[in-house]
Amino acid sequence: QVQLVESGGGLVQAGESLRLSCAASGSIFSIGAMAWYRQAPGKQREFVASITRLGSTNVADSVKGRFTISRDNAKNTGYLQMNSLKPEDTAVYSCNAELYGTSWSRYWGQGTQVTVSS
Repeated sequence: QVQLVESGGGLVQAGESLRLSCAASGSIFSIGAMAWYRQAPGKQREFVASITRLGSTNVADSVKGRFTISRDNAKNTGYLQMNSLKPEDTAVYSCNAELYGTSWSRYWGQGTQVTVSS
């Protein structure tokens, strides 16, 4: 069964850092673009960052300069390094990726909670 599993969330104080991981598992032959989204309580889901298979990145203005997206294709894993966290970064962070098992399909992970206290 092909799936994405996020990890690395938690409770931190403002100014601290976290690194989220998104691991793809199952019978996967290739992973295309990967992206992170977040959804805060009472708000719509918003784009955070994306990375192509070759490493080209795009980061939302709200986190630019603080968050970095990366990937390790050998480990089928993507990462989101979050520095200088702010209380407004509190949200459920979800990974999204294009995975090729028997065909190309887009998958979502279950999400991981990030809470930043002031």
